[in-house]
Amino acid sequence: MSGETNLGVLLKSMKPVLREGEFVFITTRRSLLEVAPLEPLGLFHEEEGLTLILPREKAEAAGLPYTAVFRMLTLSVHSSLEAVGFLAAITNRLAARGISVNPVSAYFHDHLFVPSARAEESLALLVEFARGDASPG
Repeated sequence: MSGETNLGVLLKSMKPVLREGEFVFITTRRSLLEVAPLEPLGLFHEEEGLTLILPREKAEAAGLPYTAVFRMLTLSVHSSLEAVGFLAAITNRLAARGISVNPVSAYFHDHLFVPSARAEESLALLVEFARGDASPG
C-alpha cells in the first residue's frame, strides 16, 4: 500500500486525532541500546547526538532534561511518503496562528507535535481546514 498522493483528497480526509499524553524531545549521547528501555516513540540520529521523542513521564523518571512539552496530533489519512505539499499546507495553516509544529512522517501517517497549551486549538484548526477551506494556500 503506497498511500494517498492527491493533495485535495489528503486535506479533506486527514481526520486529525489528538493523542493522549504529553511528549518531549531530548538529545543524548547514549547508545541506542542504553535508551531502548525508555521505549522512545521516535528517534533520529544526528551528528550532535541521538534525538528521542519520549512520553514526558518517562523522560522525567530517567532524569532527562527537556525544554518544551508537546501533544501529538495524528493525521489519520494514509498519506504517501511521496505526497507533495501536504505537510506544507498544514504547517502553514498552523504557522499563520503562531503555532509551532514538529512534524514526523511515518509509513502510514503523519504526526504533528504541537505545544501542549495549544493542542486543542491546533486540533480545531485542522478539523476546520479539512471540513471547509481545504485549499493548499
